[in-house]
Amino acid sequence: METNGHTPASHNHTAGTTHHHAHDGMKGRITLIAATAVLLAAAVIIEKHCGLATWQLLLVYLVPYLLVGGGTLREAAEGIARGNVFNEHFLMSIATLGAICIGFLPGAETQFPEAVFVMLFFQVGELFESYAEGRSRDSISHLMDIRPDTANVERGGMTQTVSPEDVRIGEIIVIKPGEKVPLDGTVIEGSTTLNTVALTGESVPREAEEGDEVISGCVNLSGLIRVRTTRNFGESTVSRILSLVESADRNKSRSESFITRFARVYTPVVVIAAVLLALVPPMFAPGGFAASFPDWLYRALIFLVVSCPCALVISVPLTFFGGLGGASRKGILVKGSSYMDVLAKLGTVVFDKTGTLTRGEFAVEAVHPDAFNENELLHLAAHVEHFSTHPIGEALRAAFPNEATDGCRISDVEEIAGRGIRAIVEGRTVCVGNTRMMDDIGVRWHDCHRPGTIIHVAVDGVYAGHIVINDRVKDDSAEAVAALKRLGVANTVMLTGDRAEVAQDVARKLGLDAWYAGLLPADKVDHVEKLLADKPEGKTLAFVGDGINDAPVLKRADVGIAMGGLGSDAAIEAADVVLMDDKPTKIAAAVRIARRTIRIARENVWFAIGVKVAVLVLAAAGLGNMWMAVFADVGVTVIAVFNAMRALRS
Repeated sequence: METNGHTPASHNHTAGTTHHHAHDGMKGRITLIAATAVLLAAAVIIEKHCGLATWQLLLVYLVPYLLVGGGTLREAAEGIARGNVFNEHFLMSIATLGAICIGFLPGAETQFPEAVFVMLFFQVGELFESYAEGRSRDSISHLMDIRPDTANVERGGMTQTVSPEDVRIGEIIVIKPGEKVPLDGTVIEGSTTLNTVALTGESVPREAEEGDEVISGCVNLSGLIRVRTTRNFGESTVSRILSLVESADRNKSRSESFITRFARVYTPVVVIAAVLLALVPPMFAPGGFAASFPDWLYRALIFLVVSCPCALVISVPLTFFGGLGGASRKGILVKGSSYMDVLAKLGTVVFDKTGTLTRGEFAVEAVHPDAFNENELLHLAAHVEHFSTHPIGEALRAAFPNEATDGCRISDVEEIAGRGIRAIVEGRTVCVGNTRMMDDIGVRWHDCHRPGTIIHVAVDGVYAGHIVINDRVKDDSAEAVAALKRLGVANTVMLTGDRAEVAQDVARKLGLDAWYAGLLPADKVDHVEKLLADKPEGKTLAFVGDGINDAPVLKRADVGIAMGGLGSDAAIEAADVVLMDDKPTKIAAAVRIARRTIRIARENVWFAIGVKVAVLVLAAAGLGNMWMAVFADVGVTVIAVFNAMRALRS
């Protein structure tokens, strides 16, 4: 993981190189499989028409065997060296080497094609798994967008442009409109509004004036301010966000692949059983150990071939691959099969608010006039906000769409930082803003019982009423929460940087179990850490978000789910699951697909084990032969693959 000093360009270059290598690796594996298939076909033709001796046939078949199985043999050897003996590579190796050895026993038929076929099928399974998993690009490359490049610091009576790392605590920095806040500090002169959406997810810009704290990563929207720094760059908010993503990535739990967990138990049992089958019965045979050992060794080698988990190493990854494909057709991008297992066990879902449960688009929700009617109040407010680029101004203009064509004269427009806007509309002085503006002009205002952003209006020094503006809840958010509860998700929680009364209103409308407001990214990670500690055993936690500010907590959750349609690139990169159309109801759909995929995978596992156990018993009793072994391996594999294809219809 790169340090904060690296540039976005270097990050992107690294991510691009990784993606390039992954693509080359996939092409190489496909070429390897194709070449092995051709060589195997050639070997079979040579065996049928050339009448070669057994050792000569061995040399012919060793070419495709070592070509396709060299990597598996190497993995098995490395596992033995590391003390991790019983893995799927080890079992594949001894099963195929056993098939090769059978041909050299007295009276036994050669099974060289079987050995190559098994290795070939194993590589096909590995290919499916590799393709399904893929490689996500560097998860924090886009977070560098919030990292300020420079700071304007006052030194020796002059303003110098320096790197934020070079600014000391207590120095004065100047932040112009349009610039990012480079370091945390306190405003000592000026007032402005700050876009904090990248840090808090809150779409409404926040006012900042003398004495207020500002945090790095915000964007200064309107006024020039002078700030005394209170932290150095390494301890600033923006640096902590980048650090959180890196540390959360290291702490994130990852489900092991199902087949690997299975092989840890299955492999030693099979190997020990085969060894016992080869050694123990000859000790008690009437003709003595030496006379009966070849026969029992033959049975043990058949036992190993039968026990080869080919059906599992192909059908299980293919089932997950099918589930991933079925999910993608529904607009749900799952970045790896391991997350299917996590989604299937979901017990807690934690939501961000803005852009996730709500649209992130502000609209007028209520108009409460005093001295005017609703239409007149909206008319005046929309005209005052005619030239504003603020989201509040856009919402007011959208609520009164014909304000630009009704011919009203507007003059003397004055934006008062941290207060609102004053203008002359048709000869009347109209002030539109917050309670501070009303206090400044000596107007008695009254609060509103409804949650949201309250915009007060005064005309010629007389209070005219107020307008309630709110972020609109998505149409399917309530259904999304209800659907999760029907699936057994016991705990639904909302974390937001917005105000408490707004969060409470949204949580009440949607039927959420809990909510926490006024949070920064570090606070969200802390809350998720607590929820992870308190979750029931065997259950997992998902976090759903859409902003750059959500990246650290998306990485920390068991599974991070991002809104892909309107979500930030950083959130999409950090997430494990991406909902491409921003619909929260897709979370429940993802859980259903994951559970169905896991169910199909388990069906394949139990079917394969059941058939293999039956043939293994016959082989141990001397009633089995290599044809049964081939069916228990290849036949079961074909049936399991057909069953796995059902996952595509998720």
